[in-house]
Amino acid sequence: MTNILFISQDEIFKSDLQNQIEHHTSEFDFIDERVTPDILLIDEDLEALQKYHSQNLKAPTIFLTDNPDGLEDADNINHLIIKPFELSYFLDELRSCLNIYDNSEEGFISFNQYQLRPLNKDIVNLRNGEETKLTEKEVAVIKYLYKFQDRIVSKNELLQDVWGYSPDVTTHTIETHIYRLRQKVERDNIDAQLILTVDGGYQLKI
Repeated sequence: MTNILFISQDEIFKSDLQNQIEHHTSEFDFIDERVTPDILLIDEDLEALQKYHSQNLKAPTIFLTDNPDGLEDADNINHLIIKPFELSYFLDELRSCLNIYDNSEEGFISFNQYQLRPLNKDIVNLRNGEETKLTEKEVAVIKYLYKFQDRIVSKNELLQDVWGYSPDVTTHTIETHIYRLRQKVERDNIDAQLILTVDGGYQLKI
């Protein structure tokens, strides 16, 4: 699931666009400011644009406006979308923005001498340069745990937000995925621990 932080002072427009996106696709999840976003979506708010980029936020930024004058070459805007726009075009821009980000060095996730490269679907052990290929679900698990690295993530939370409560998935399935991921990456090396089991949930070792 791709997290979007949507900033707009027009609550009616914000609610309408968010509802349309959620109706047409399940790829995106809207979050509040407590969670690190994958995409920053800002509607007409230049102050918010400056605020979040002054925090060195690495998420790619889409800026919505009906007056693009002077914004075409802005360094802190990845995609400038002029209102009004078609929803299909907007969704294409969202996906394009995320793909570009995931394939850039800014999109790599680094922790505990590991580097996750989401678009490549691999993880690099920076201790020895070893690259390990991952499944799409394994990448999603690591990305999710990284976003909430300051707390323990429960199995039920992974079940809901990563697997989407598929009828074929149980907490045992999640336990098996985590076990296999550890075996692939850690290789029984205590110094190369990737994921910790804490109080029945999971947390990246940062």
